[in-house]
Amino acid sequence: MNQAHVKAFLAVLLIVQVHGIMFYLEPNSHKCLKEEVHANVLVTGEYEVSEAMGQKANFVVQDSKGHILSQKEDIPYGKILKFSFVTETYDTFEICFLSRVPSHQRGIKQEVKLITKRGIEAKSYEGSLIGEAAKLKPVEVELKRLEDLSEAIVQDFARMRKNEEEMRDTNEATNARVLYFSLFSICILFGLSTWQLFYFRRFFRMKKLIE
Repeated sequence: MNQAHVKAFLAVLLIVQVHGIMFYLEPNSHKCLKEEVHANVLVTGEYEVSEAMGQKANFVVQDSKGHILSQKEDIPYGKILKFSFVTETYDTFEICFLSRVPSHQRGIKQEVKLITKRGIEAKSYEGSLIGEAAKLKPVEVELKRLEDLSEAIVQDFARMRKNEEEMRDTNEATNARVLYFSLFSICILFGLSTWQLFYFRRFFRMKKLIE
């Protein structure tokens, strides 16, 4: 595999960590997007809401327990805003946009653009954030990024392997339960058939239909 193929492969891996979406927010409504994220993962994003005179829009990110991780009330229109947080546990996170329109006004739907990044793609390797702080050269910064990417890939494969083992254990346990239930059902049916045989034999003898 040559260098171009390696870069293309890494680019594909990076793309899956970036999620972009555009949707319309109806007046006096809310729309939420949910995503499952593993523990100790950096999540960043940016959003923009189109202008609507007299209307207000709010933004909030919270986990399944209702803990607010990021929030912005009365979003300024036509301005790209950013947010970030680090997950503490494996959980489902909810990104919500809420529209508020005065009762005397007829609202209009607003266009919302949202881009989220997580993991390695969410980290910034530019300027003072990492490169200058560690006094690294551009090539060293790129190597650092590739090193983090490799580590993230290894962790993803480890998680997938663990999930596969858990699913296999669950399937094996389910198959064992089905087998035991089938054997139990066969025994019950055999017992009922035997009981019916003796019952009818006794019944016919009482009626003197058989010897």
